[in-house]
Amino acid sequence: MAAKPLRDRPEEVYSVESACKDYVEDRRSERNQACAHDAQKRFERTVYGTAFGRMPIERLSSLDIKKWRYQTGLSKSSQNRTMTALRAALNLALQNRRVATERRIEWASVRQHPGASRRRSLFLDLEQRRLLLRQASGAVGDLMAGMVLTGARPGDLTGARCSQYDARTRSVTFSSKNAVRTVPLSNAAVSLFDRLARHKRPSDLLFTRDDGKPWAHSDWDELVRAAAEQAGLPAGVCLYTLRHSFITQALMDGMTTLDVARISGTSLAMIERHYGHLVMHAARERLEQVNLL
Repeated sequence: MAAKPLRDRPEEVYSVESACKDYVEDRRSERNQACAHDAQKRFERTVYGTAFGRMPIERLSSLDIKKWRYQTGLSKSSQNRTMTALRAALNLALQNRRVATERRIEWASVRQHPGASRRRSLFLDLEQRRLLLRQASGAVGDLMAGMVLTGARPGDLTGARCSQYDARTRSVTFSSKNAVRTVPLSNAAVSLFDRLARHKRPSDLLFTRDDGKPWAHSDWDELVRAAAEQAGLPAGVCLYTLRHSFITQALMDGMTTLDVARISGTSLAMIERHYGHLVMHAARERLEQVNLL
């Protein structure tokens, strides 16, 4: 049986914005809330209420899409991610028979920007990290502190429940990338986790928004940017900047690549590929302390 349209709107044309809204609703109905929230935020910034969003998808061309992508003003990596969401929305419209099959070539032919996902280079030193945290209050401040102190991915922290924190062993267990890892916590991290777990049940989330609701992907973006601006930090600071800064600082201060990989939940190959220059520098400094002759 052919799939039915998600919404039966009395409209003359089925627009790009309509397709995007249907996609968000579809993701919610499939219970992929994080994906739905992320797509909605991207579409709110780049599609909804725009001339591009009002365009009928049966008249949409690859040139229109490329022009829209450029006019978003996003970085190439962000353009790629937003384009992925748009392509998924248009493919759903095709699946729901809201557009002719032959129109797919228009968005399928728009390639992602090559080489856009490069190694992160924005590193915040100790003073910059302290400045940033002083400008971040409430729940987002806690989330940013968690990133600074653990080097975890945002999803590791926002998905962690109180039962995953063990105050006795001073450790936390994260589950991400289809893997489970238990990592040690510093004194500062233990203080943070103790405070967040206080008066909560084992099944409660450790990190929540100020309203007590779970964090969804991109909820923190504007809050982090605002704190970075107030702290006078370079443009481009995001939560992943704090993860990158953790890994960089840990390697510069002499932690082994194996320990850093285990704590941050990444591979040794990734550490070597993106942070090899730091590993070599730390190894050279340690070598100078070896009595060879």
